[in-house]
Amino acid sequence: MPTIVMTKLASKLDPSLKKKAFAFLEKLAEDDTTPGLHIEPINGSADTKVRTGRVDAGFRAVLFKMTSPEGTSYVVHGIWPHDDAITVAKKTVLSLNPVNGVAEVRTIETPAELAPPVVAPVPEPERVVAEKAAPVEEEAVPVEVGPVTGPLDGVDVTALTEDLGIEAGVARAAVGTRSEDELLDIAGNAVEWQGLALLDLAAGHTVNEVKDKLGIGAAPAPAGTDDEAILEGLRHPAAQMSFTYIENSEELRRVIEGGDFGAWRVFLHPEQRQYAEKEYNGPFRLSGGAGTGKTVVLLHRARNLARREPGARIVLTTFTKNLAEAMSRDLERLDPGLPRADQLGGAGVHVTGIDALASAVLRAAGADVERDAQTVLGVGSTRLAGRTPHEVWRDAIEDHGGGLPEALRSTSFFAAEYSAVVLPQLITTREAYFRARRTGRGVALDRGKRAAVWDVIESYRAKARMDETIDFHEAAAIAAVHLRRVAAEGGGHVADHVLVDEGQDLAPAHWMLLRALAGEHANDLFIAEDSHQRIYGQKVTLSQYGIAIVGRSRRLTLNYRTTAQNLGYAMSVLSGGEYVDLEDGAEEHGDYRSARSGPAPRLLPAGGLGEELDNAAGLLRAWLDAGVVPETIAVLVRDRWKADQVVNGLGDRGVVVRAVDREKIQPGQPVVMTMHRAKGTEFSRVLLFGVSEGSVPAALREEQYDDAAASDALLRERSLVYVAATRARDELAVSWSGKKSNILSDATAAEPGD
Repeated sequence: MPTIVMTKLASKLDPSLKKKAFAFLEKLAEDDTTPGLHIEPINGSADTKVRTGRVDAGFRAVLFKMTSPEGTSYVVHGIWPHDDAITVAKKTVLSLNPVNGVAEVRTIETPAELAPPVVAPVPEPERVVAEKAAPVEEEAVPVEVGPVTGPLDGVDVTALTEDLGIEAGVARAAVGTRSEDELLDIAGNAVEWQGLALLDLAAGHTVNEVKDKLGIGAAPAPAGTDDEAILEGLRHPAAQMSFTYIENSEELRRVIEGGDFGAWRVFLHPEQRQYAEKEYNGPFRLSGGAGTGKTVVLLHRARNLARREPGARIVLTTFTKNLAEAMSRDLERLDPGLPRADQLGGAGVHVTGIDALASAVLRAAGADVERDAQTVLGVGSTRLAGRTPHEVWRDAIEDHGGGLPEALRSTSFFAAEYSAVVLPQLITTREAYFRARRTGRGVALDRGKRAAVWDVIESYRAKARMDETIDFHEAAAIAAVHLRRVAAEGGGHVADHVLVDEGQDLAPAHWMLLRALAGEHANDLFIAEDSHQRIYGQKVTLSQYGIAIVGRSRRLTLNYRTTAQNLGYAMSVLSGGEYVDLEDGAEEHGDYRSARSGPAPRLLPAGGLGEELDNAAGLLRAWLDAGVVPETIAVLVRDRWKADQVVNGLGDRGVVVRAVDREKIQPGQPVVMTMHRAKGTEFSRVLLFGVSEGSVPAALREEQYDDAAASDALLRERSLVYVAATRARDELAVSWSGKKSNILSDATAAEPGD
């Protein structure tokens, strides 16, 4: 049976061809001599390995056939209409890069290009080439030409070709670019690993750093036949961004049906693959902007751990239930045969939201949890199933907060004080609160104010106790204390490995729980986070909760989801804010880059709501008329009230859309959802609707804040718009009625209506 290797290009098929392509490739994998396949060489082709095969009467596949002691292998390059396929086959070659041994598919336009891309050093061209000057009189003063700089200033052609193995023509063109747009165009048309290398260099990485990220070294010594060498080159880390070996028909189906949106399941950047597979002697933190593939790494790492350690108890968790359900579905799509654990403590991968995780610990503890509740709350209880509504803080403030300044008489202040100070330090008495550390809280409290604050906290706890409820953070703290106590008494831990997504949104008690789940050992905690996406909770420093990351932290900078234009707009929304990561370090975003280009985001101002809805209806109709798959279009809004308004308003204008809250996105219609709900999703086209003054930032109108809390709330609102904008893969539009939100004041895009 032949081995099938798919290219990323071959996985991007028109929906009408997917069933036929699957049938063709399934037959090819069973028996390539089947007459109906018509596997045929092409006369006059640039590569003797090239073949075409009959998909149906109008379409043919372009393949490369190779043989080795293990049998026959086919690399499937793509499927085209018959005549186009013949043209592609004649001028396409599959070869090894002579510098680094990476297998590459290249297009040969002229016979002269049949030579290897780089063998000998390529001369460095002049950075500034002046036209031949006309004769001038002797007394003329020569004009001094200054240096011309570009994205790759300081990188020469020799380094690109001899050190990295980038094609000479691509290298010369890249060095000569004078703008990021020019470089992006060149990178987008180059062999994938070469284009990404250029983008990393433009982001300031050195040649050696790029080689390390891509796993590039010197080309191995020739071994075996040319076919065997190429088959080995297909397994190079850099080649695996573009090629994947198909193990069975089920994997073939997933690759074909996934297409561009499913490429993450099989085509990994070497850097992503490294983090998914590497062993770490303790907790590891992976940061990166939206769309850089952090969740992809987590899913692949969960699979790798489960395969490497049969029977291991692996917990994969995140902040919200929706995100956990999405990760569970994606894990199923990645590997349907992966062992899954339905309950905490079972062998396999257990996927759950962080609050559900805490509840599971408390249920399993049963009556034994009473003394742990005593440690956290000062009063023992086993009735911990109910959750205290946020409004109880308001009642407690009204009853006992009269002695506090107005700025502190807010539920947001008390919820944050309780979560950040009281629960992590297990404070149960007034005296302990007087002595408590309040690092990073942003507002000083003298003894009198602390006494008044504690009165409110005691009232809150008393009201909750009467209702037999605890809040979510209390549940996590009690669960953490219980797990620590059981482990200290010799009961062991309930997990071997814990993988955390969206770490920036977790509260201190959540980190206490996560630290207690697996104990301290190699590969205990793997944390993915992006401080720019913190849309819940307050700032947290991991070291305060026993999670030491020192020396085990890396950052992803290449965006795979959205275009450079959309990414630039989204990042500009963050301008003016100061962000810190989970290690209390400044979070920079200047070196984030996208590997894709597209149109500038569209700005759609309107005089009122009716006009804004008219604009939205016209935009969605244009996208649908252009053939965009309906459910890959999203309208994102600030709250549920606005979502209902948009659904009804668009319906009145003849555009049927579906509101999505907790349920799964269904095919057939564009979706409307809140910006919070959109976290963890991606769409081909996105409209941010209602980003108007007075609507965004919404959080600042809902609560009374002290200055520090107001500043942090504004950061979260900027992050929310950033999250929403980065859901768009191909096109982004932003609309508002009246005056636009001040959050958009520094954002730049196309002119209104362009």
